[in-house]
Amino acid sequence: MTELFAYTDGACSGNPGPGGWGVLLIARKGDKVVKERELKGGAADTTNNRMELQAAIAALEALERPSKLTVVTDSAYVKGGVTEWMYGWKKNGWKTSTKKPVKNEDLWKQLDQAKARHKITWEWVKGHAGHPENERADALARAGMKPFKS
Repeated sequence: MTELFAYTDGACSGNPGPGGWGVLLIARKGDKVVKERELKGGAADTTNNRMELQAAIAALEALERPSKLTVVTDSAYVKGGVTEWMYGWKKNGWKTSTKKPVKNEDLWKQLDQAKARHKITWEWVKGHAGHPENERADALARAGMKPFKS
């Protein structure tokens, strides 16, 4: 059986500042990689958290049909938001437990919609710790930022 993985990362030069996001999609059969796809993009004036969210959204929106996959991120913000906090935010009208507006609400809503058609396991890995696929996603994010850096 083929397993699908999406390794996502965001980067920002300054926070806010020019930023980029990167995605490495990998289909594996056992230990063998059967297909890879790289995605990247960026924005001129953004934050690291927005780029982390954009990477996850891009990964899910790139899939042509509903899929079962594992999304691997080095962002505790993305993993915590999607697996722990989002349900409460939605229930509270996109407000935090302290009744403040959720930061990056537009992207959280987009991620909520993008994830709806998939069966997703979310995993966190420590960033910049030598994880090969996370390092590749980071390189893609940095490459996505380049057109916006002066």
